[in-house]
Amino acid sequence: MTHDVFFQKIKTYVELTPQAEAAWADLLRENTYSKGDNFIAEGQTPKKVAFIVKGLMYQYYAAENGDTVIKYFFPENRIAGSMTAALTQSPSNFTIKALENTAVLEYNFMEFKKLVTIYPDIAAFYIRYMEQHWIIEKEPYEVSLRYESAKTNYDNFLRRYPGLVKRLKKQHIAAYLGITPTQLSRIFFANK
Repeated sequence: MTHDVFFQKIKTYVELTPQAEAAWADLLRENTYSKGDNFIAEGQTPKKVAFIVKGLMYQYYAAENGDTVIKYFFPENRIAGSMTAALTQSPSNFTIKALENTAVLEYNFMEFKKLVTIYPDIAAFYIRYMEQHWIIEKEPYEVSLRYESAKTNYDNFLRRYPGLVKRLKKQHIAAYLGITPTQLSRIFFANK
C-alpha cells in the first residue's frame, strides 16, 4: 500500500512542505480490517484514526430502544475516527465497523496533534478538514435529518454518498436516515 493516495487527498485541502509530509508519513501504518471487524468499539478510548484506502466502514450506536443509528459512512478517501473521543481521550459513544474488507492507513491521533503544533501546513490542513467535515457538511445534514421529509433525506444521501447505495444493504441506509427498511422501500420505488 502506498502513501501516495493519502497525500493526494491531503493536498486537496492544503499543500504540505516536504518536511511536514515526511513527518506525517512516519506516523502512517498499514492495516486491514475484515468485514465485520471493529475499528473502534463503543466504550473504547480511541488512540488512532484511519484513512480508508479501499473498502467501507460505518459509525453507529445503539439507541435506547435497541435500534441501530448510523451516524456516518467512511468510503475510500475518508478519514474514519471517533473524533470527539479522540480529542478528549475519553470512551467513544460509537462503534466504527468494517462493512467490507477494508485497507487503511492508520496513525496515532495524539502524535498527529503534536505535528499540528510543529508544522503550520499540517495545522492548516487540520483546520480546513474540521471546518469542511464538522461544520460545513455536518450542520446542514443534522438540520435536514431533523426537519426534512424521509424522501428529501434519501435524495440528500444519494448526493452525499454517490455510488454507496449499491454497496449498502437497505437496513444500513434506513438506519442512517432514521427510518424503517419498509419506509425506505417505498421511497426507493417512488424514485423510480
